[in-house]
Amino acid sequence: MLSNQLHNGMETAKLLWSRIPSSEDGEVDGVSMLRTSNGNTAESLDYEVIENQAYRYEQAQRGKLYVGYQVVVKWFLALLIGIGTGLAAVFINISVENFAGWKFSLTFSIIQRSYFAGFVIYVLINLVLVFSSVYIVTHFAPAAAGSGIPEIKGYLNGLDIPGILLFRTLIGKIFGSIGSVGGGLALGKEGPLVHTGACIASLLGQGGSTKYHLSLRWLQVFKSDRDRRDLVTCGCAAGVAAAFRAPVGGVLFALEEVTSWWRSQLMWRVFFTSAVVAVVVRTAMGWCKSGKCGHFGSGGFIIWDTSDGQEDYSFGELLPMAVIGVIGGLLGALFNQLTLHITYWRRNYLHKNGNRVKIIEACLISVITSAISFGLPLLRKCNSCPESDPDSGIECPRPPGMYGNYVNFYCGKDKEYNDLATIFFNTQDDAIRNLFSAKTIHEFSAQSLLTFLVMFYTLAVVTFGTAVPAGQFIPGIMIGSTYGRLVGMFVVNFYKKLNIEEGTYALLGAASFLGGSMRMTVSLCVIMVEITNNLKLLPLIMLVLLISKAVGDAFNEGLYEQQARLRGIPLLESRPKYQMRNMKAKEACGNQKVVSFPRIVKVADVVSILQSNMHNGFPVIDHTRNGETLVIGLVLRSHLLVLLQSKVDFQHSPLPCDPAGVSKSIRHNFSEFVKPVSSKGISIEDIQLSSDDLEMYIDLAPFLNPSPYVVPEDMSLTKVYNLFRQLGLRHIFVVPRASRVVGMITRKDLLIEDSEDSANVELQSTSVRGHRQYRMMSRDVDVERPLLNGLLVQDHMLG
Repeated sequence: MLSNQLHNGMETAKLLWSRIPSSEDGEVDGVSMLRTSNGNTAESLDYEVIENQAYRYEQAQRGKLYVGYQVVVKWFLALLIGIGTGLAAVFINISVENFAGWKFSLTFSIIQRSYFAGFVIYVLINLVLVFSSVYIVTHFAPAAAGSGIPEIKGYLNGLDIPGILLFRTLIGKIFGSIGSVGGGLALGKEGPLVHTGACIASLLGQGGSTKYHLSLRWLQVFKSDRDRRDLVTCGCAAGVAAAFRAPVGGVLFALEEVTSWWRSQLMWRVFFTSAVVAVVVRTAMGWCKSGKCGHFGSGGFIIWDTSDGQEDYSFGELLPMAVIGVIGGLLGALFNQLTLHITYWRRNYLHKNGNRVKIIEACLISVITSAISFGLPLLRKCNSCPESDPDSGIECPRPPGMYGNYVNFYCGKDKEYNDLATIFFNTQDDAIRNLFSAKTIHEFSAQSLLTFLVMFYTLAVVTFGTAVPAGQFIPGIMIGSTYGRLVGMFVVNFYKKLNIEEGTYALLGAASFLGGSMRMTVSLCVIMVEITNNLKLLPLIMLVLLISKAVGDAFNEGLYEQQARLRGIPLLESRPKYQMRNMKAKEACGNQKVVSFPRIVKVADVVSILQSNMHNGFPVIDHTRNGETLVIGLVLRSHLLVLLQSKVDFQHSPLPCDPAGVSKSIRHNFSEFVKPVSSKGISIEDIQLSSDDLEMYIDLAPFLNPSPYVVPEDMSLTKVYNLFRQLGLRHIFVVPRASRVVGMITRKDLLIEDSEDSANVELQSTSVRGHRQYRMMSRDVDVERPLLNGLLVQDHMLG
């Protein structure tokens, strides 16, 4: 019953993709432009190399020296991404810790005289910080709201979502995170740090921001979407490495969760970037230990050392640990479903009323959160401090304004502490450190932990989706560590063993909730080991992660997948839908009418077609001497706009400019056809043409991609899906069965030695007419290309 309800809720929250009809026929066409839930259009990225004449000319001019220069620049950019992301993380953490430190120090000093005055000051400080965060997001950087991970995941999946990698988004993410986390909301800064790293990588890849006059021409080397994708992948890994001080976890997070294409060369650069981040963060922490960072102290960067905790575990403890995994899967799936429904309602009803409503909502949640975190500890009785252990280094009660266990809050005696205030009236990092701490048995009562679990779980659900930068790692760790510690208390009382630590079960609970909500396994396992510095618990963390993920998958998708679907981000998952096995490529095209261009096209016709539809790719056809029509390539909309704007390729004659097959002089650089990552590029409305210009012609042959990917019409849609996703394509031609085969390439044909001249390498190929030897590039083979049956684009793959 619950599974059906959850499934129905998912179906209700799904956003349907509308295909843009042709203005002439009204028929549905394959348009590679999709609309997100906020009304913005998201185009597909061009990861495929367009091998037109400009590209081939540019490649021919490059020598080995230039290739070496590109390699050096790639590694240098990886270094800059690591340094930039590390410094951004240091700035965010120092700012958050100082704001929190000043807030708690001032509040503790005031409540010595008046608790009501302390409450008012505490609420006002949080309210100001949250207001600054939501104001920055709503009025300066709307794309900075949320964690940003679903948007970055969509970008690395092949979608160009406007605004997510701009300079103002980076600024909004940094300062918005400081306000929202410093303001005490039930969210974290780790997700926004992933988005921050991606923004830094994208800006460095394009040489800075031209809008704000912060650009360096010597960095503007990589202008293709393929190279930018690799840089953004480095930035994502750097963000996780900076957030958790987990460089290996950052690499695995990028591999497992966000990126869709991976190769060994990229692995090296991502690993190097994460290592640079670790060095930067470690250097900053060493500098702050001298007291130069204010209230930063030992907090801020998330690392909870549990190496002095439980040394060993018995076989009997595996059962309660497995129970923790089941609880994590159930609570994680419930969290995903609740946030899905609330976010859906918030986006479709509440946030449609304007920015003022978003600001009021965030401020109201801030006041409620402050009232709960301040008021609930007042309802709990204080406990007497346990006998101090000199070896533990734990002081009871802790001095006001300092991090640690045993907070004295509204206690009548000096040697008393409030266990609920120890986790509620505290920064999230310090609260987790208290829950993970060893040698603190009976520090928390079951009533206090249960109260905190219910209230914080509710606050995390309600806060998720507000118009502030928000991550879910830290709230998930707090929720999981709370019920994990509850199970640990039961195990301690049941087994009566002195070596069992409640903090160990809190750690397993944190891993189980993250696994049940986010559905990560390998990367999350390594991150938990790195942030706790306890390799002995690795098998137990693996166990609870596997169980929680299996339980969560029985109910719904992971958190990021659901939020991406809700935001209108059409992700191509790693596996095709099951029903695609019974579908053919031609069926996916539907009854669409393919809009194509002749090789020699009139300028007026180009303008008319570009104005009448929003297609991003057009087949180009030509006629042979026998009158047969052949497809000679694919031309992109962005390339046509460049040609119309420059006008240098206009000609008066409707005849081919190169009838003899000899290439004409190249008037364009390949970089002219690249769309800037921080803008929407050229629009047809931006181009001004005279009546004389409209009567002229363009020969499209030098500017088209002569070798687009082609599939037969009866190929199964499963194979087409795998080809489309694994190659990162934007268009695939669907054609009838070819009438003949010119050759067949096998593995041995692709094994070309570097020492040999590629122009003289002989390949043994198999033909239907017999075995013949072909000499590469020695002569052109006239390949028969049949007419198109259809054109597949990304939205056809969403099944």
